[in-house]
Amino acid sequence: MKALKYPTVREALLYKNTDSESVMCELCNRKCIIRDGQMGFCKTRINREGKLYTLVYGDINALSSRPIEIKPFFHFYPGSTSLTFSTWSCNFTCPWCQNYHLSKKAPNPKKANYISPENIVDLALKMGDEGVCVSFTEPTLLFEYSLDVFKLAKKHGLYTSYVSNGYITEKALVLLKNAGMDAINIDIKGDSKTYKKYCGNIKAKFVWNTAKKALDMGIHVEIVNLIVTGVNDNLKTIKNIVKLHLKNLGPEVPIHFTRYFPAFKFNEPPTKIEVLEKAYEIAKDFGILYPYLGNVPGHKFENTYCPKCGELLIKRRNFKILRWKLKNFKCPKCKFPIKITGEYVAK
Repeated sequence: MKALKYPTVREALLYKNTDSESVMCELCNRKCIIRDGQMGFCKTRINREGKLYTLVYGDINALSSRPIEIKPFFHFYPGSTSLTFSTWSCNFTCPWCQNYHLSKKAPNPKKANYISPENIVDLALKMGDEGVCVSFTEPTLLFEYSLDVFKLAKKHGLYTSYVSNGYITEKALVLLKNAGMDAINIDIKGDSKTYKKYCGNIKAKFVWNTAKKALDMGIHVEIVNLIVTGVNDNLKTIKNIVKLHLKNLGPEVPIHFTRYFPAFKFNEPPTKIEVLEKAYEIAKDFGILYPYLGNVPGHKFENTYCPKCGELLIKRRNFKILRWKLKNFKCPKCKFPIKITGEYVAK
């Protein structure tokens, strides 16, 4: 009970008692049943005498101002920057995690780096950022804190966003929307076998459901698919992802095929460029209007082209916009409307 005195320990919002000793966490779709004195799968929530507590409210382990394109968001306030922050641990077990030094460590309230929501928003304003973003590790774990930050951010004219694995429950998503969430980028790991084998027995359908529900709520959605060598780099898996994207989200939602590099416990070689290019071509052939490649600086498929006439509209390199040719968010050549949320921020 001593842990309850620390500022990062707060009663959780989404849980219910299942018996006299256990609670069910309703934050992510694992819906862990947690007995008294035990923690959930993510190690950020603990049951104390029938109450569930988050251990990471405002426990910030990384903080920086970053281009929105690095998330990646290419059709959401292009050219802007967001104050980006994260906390410890994760509810997935991906062995190739790029931020494993943050996601594979459990929180310690005694040593927490507490930053209040007010300080986060003040810092974003001082840094000249247009928004805030919870990223680096799974943002769902900062749920209660996100609600408070987002409400404050919206009062100060900032946009709010998540970069997520998409395993959040609908209850949590609704509360985030009500708090002012503007955008979410969801990482699709692969097909059902990929999720089950590498991510900790995850059900892929919940991830797609989250993306669809977010879009239906009016939240800006973009999808990223990290193509990992020997895991999800086969054409069958890529085609399946493209089909599910179109079925759940439609042709206008951008999809980013991102290059993997060896990290953490996974040592397969980096994704072949030709595999990424093939994924791009498959997406275009199936009718996705805005496919992109990521982690391949200078590649032509980082750019935005008019889906109707092929005109180069937005030229990018290293997460920066080098050329902006849109006029009133339309192709200057054929007048085809390009769906973008928010204004272009030239810096």
